[in-house]
Amino acid sequence: MKQLLLQISPDFTPSLDNFVTGRNAEVLQLLRHILAGREAERFVYLWGEPGSGKTHLLKSFVQAAREGGMSAVYVAPGEAALSHAELAAHDAIAADDVDRLDAASQIELFYAYNRLREEGGVLLAGGAAAPAHLNLRQDLVTRLGWGLVYQVHALSDAEKASALQTHARERGFALGRGVAEYLLRHWRRDLPSLLVALDTLDRYSLETKRPVTVPLLREVLAQPESGSSKAG
Repeated sequence: MKQLLLQISPDFTPSLDNFVTGRNAEVLQLLRHILAGREAERFVYLWGEPGSGKTHLLKSFVQAAREGGMSAVYVAPGEAALSHAELAAHDAIAADDVDRLDAASQIELFYAYNRLREEGGVLLAGGAAAPAHLNLRQDLVTRLGWGLVYQVHALSDAEKASALQTHARERGFALGRGVAEYLLRHWRRDLPSLLVALDTLDRYSLETKRPVTVPLLREVLAQPESGSSKAG
């Protein structure tokens, strides 16, 4: 069972509706306003530590933009190339992990920014640091800082525990006392992985006809496995 938890990849589909807000209510409201055409600013840069929710917001924005009839694309180093042809084909671009862009991709994003500004498109970008602290070409750094800049704050442990309790209730099962806190101490700490682990434990509890409690979770995590159970 533990090996299953390690091998399973989060099939959690991010959306603006399932984003756990925490201290990021203003950012979420801004993105909704842009999608609804109620915000004049069309260039937004989000920064924050790994696991803070930047990628969730960028992917959710693209999905919502597509549902609203826009031509939108999510791009990131190693996931989708920032090619001229790809970027030129869309009027809404979400560019993730811009702090890791190579020289050629930086140029393409720079040209895409200028095109979107001229044509009335939207650019949502995300990185690990505020624009002034990015080690990128200066003309791109300047443009990323021209729009609205927000720090995305990671959820506290209490907020993550609350999100797990809510998820369990919505799925129709009871989460035993201390299960959320135990997961946070002994499992991966990003919310999608925690939610998938909880769903997997729920299925296991149904198969074994045992409730999702700390003893059940401790038993599962004590099983032999290869590799570490905890992400950094």
